[in-house]
Amino acid sequence: MAAGDDLRQIALSLSGTSEAPHFDRAAFKARRIYATLASDGASANLKLTPEDQELKCLVAPHAYSPVANAWGKQGWTTASLAELTIPELRQALELAWRGAAHVRRAKRKTR
Repeated sequence: MAAGDDLRQIALSLSGTSEAPHFDRAAFKARRIYATLASDGASANLKLTPEDQELKCLVAPHAYSPVANAWGKQGWTTASLAELTIPELRQALELAWRGAAHVRRAKRKTR
């Protein structure tokens, strides 16, 4: 079973990731935030694509659920860490990290 310390260790091992406070959570970002860890270390919110979110919630509804607001419709997904093995957590974090680390920056128009 995974825990908050496992998430922190895995996230910080991913290239370009930094940790910073984000309201009452710890945020992990690589260009953009891709995961936040609850202050109690029991759950995390991961930024997945809507398609990946749908698959995770379908295959493992005991471990994953969409965040219950507009953020959930954008792919933000709550993961119950105790329901995940460390390899499962690593796979989910890497999926979220890839999406955040490879975001293209919008080009600014110059006149």
